[in-house]
Formats: sequence, C-alpha cells, structure tokens
Amino acid sequence: MWFVERLHNNAAERAIKPFIIGRKAWLFSDTVNGASASAKIYSLVEAAKVNGQEPYTWLRHVLERLPHASSVKDYEALLPWNCSPQMPR
Repeated sequence: MWFVERLHNNAAERAIKPFIIGRKAWLFSDTVNGASASAKIYSLVEAAKVNGQEPYTWLRHVLERLPHASSVKDYEALLPWNCSPQMPR
C-alpha cells in the first residue's frame, strides 16, 4: 500500500524540489525586498509551468509587451493561461 501512496507523492515532491533547494539560499537573503522579489519571480515561473508555458519564453514575451500594456484587457492577455503555449518571438 505504501507503494501506491508513494506514486502519488512523487509528482508533488518533484514539483516542490526547486523550492526546497532554493529555500537554503533564500534563508540568507540580504533584504526583505530581495526575498520578496525572489518569491514573486518563483511564483511567475511556476504559474507559467502549470499553464504549459516554457518559463523563459513566457517571461520574455511578457516583459517585452508589458511596457505597451495600457488597459486591463492588455494585462490579462499577458497572463500565462491566456497565452498560447508556443508564442511567436
């Protein structure tokens, strides 16, 4: 029975592994603002992954278009669940 439970836990363990590894590094963040920035970037990367995006490609897409966004509709279009998985460069 533990084997079945272990199968279910493997996916969760793999998903949080980068966070667990990073936790040691974040323990020694110089400032609260630095730790907050790291947490925000990590959240964006994980949101991209969950929504089928390649994180670097999606972040680049968003950061190139963000300065030109001027309405709520423009901002919503940049969310990872609103972008196509293979965004053109």
